[in-house]
Amino acid sequence: MVPEDGQWEDGRRSSGSWSIGQLAERAGVTVKTVRFYSDRGLLPEAARSGGGHRRYGPEALERLRLIRSLRGLDVPVPDVGRLLEQEDALDDALEGVIDGRLRELGTRLTVLRWRQAALRLLRDCPAEERAERLRLVGGLPTPPSTAALARFWRRWLPARLPARVMSAVVEQAVPQLPDDPAPAQVLAFARLHAFVSDSCFDSGPGPDGCRPEAHLPGKGYRPAVLYEGLPEAFALASAELRAGRAPRRGEALDCFVAVHAAALNTRDSAGFRRGLGRMLAAEERIDHYWQLAAEVMTPPPGPPEPTPGAADNWLRAALADTTGPGQTGA
Repeated sequence: MVPEDGQWEDGRRSSGSWSIGQLAERAGVTVKTVRFYSDRGLLPEAARSGGGHRRYGPEALERLRLIRSLRGLDVPVPDVGRLLEQEDALDDALEGVIDGRLRELGTRLTVLRWRQAALRLLRDCPAEERAERLRLVGGLPTPPSTAALARFWRRWLPARLPARVMSAVVEQAVPQLPDDPAPAQVLAFARLHAFVSDSCFDSGPGPDGCRPEAHLPGKGYRPAVLYEGLPEAFALASAELRAGRAPRRGEALDCFVAVHAAALNTRDSAGFRRGLGRMLAAEERIDHYWQLAAEVMTPPPGPPEPTPGAADNWLRAALADTTGPGQTGA
């Protein structure tokens, strides 16, 4: 039987103390729950009865309510204990735990949204494509991560690039993944992930194949100058793409050529433009990467957001159009 309020089990009285059963009843939990937190030192005992039974005061009830609130937010018991140890700075400590839980919950929600989109992708596709799509989706990391794409670019770019330039190029080249993707975006990312993981790039590019001229030793290029200057040319070309303009002469092309000329320690001229156009036209391309990256970045049915690859293609086309037969190239 639960003793009356303020009554010890051996008949003696103590004002303002409760038995474990009384505390559990007031808090709306089971005795087992109270004992669990008591055994872990999370609930303060007011005293012990003559028979050795635990007694609790009002502070234990407040503490138990706080514990229940934290556990209701899925805060792990060890984190609850650390919070309670910082009673004098509880508000600051609680803010940190809440921020951490929000980040963790955001990651879990993203995983669930990607999983939902993947399931819809598999459900709605033609039966003959389901096995292949399942293989592609099954190869994705959980939670979705672009780490494989970043590794691809760090292998593909010249190793002698300064770290800050390398990081800037990788950041621009790797698409940001949507938190709530459409099935088509999941498929595009799965194909992109497979491309960088299973293609000829996976074990590292060879000395010649799949490498642009600027990456090869003995060609006179200064890669750091090239990759530090290209983002400005790409930004100008992206504005042209968004406006729906065909490749043409202008500021974007001039900037693109000037960057290549500076990287080769030469000057812009009609002859240089013709030679640059021939060299770029003969290079290996990774257009498949950029096409998939654009699909990852753009939820259907919207127009694709210009990627550095799309901007590069626009600039190469503009260069070819202005250095062909009958063109001065300047």
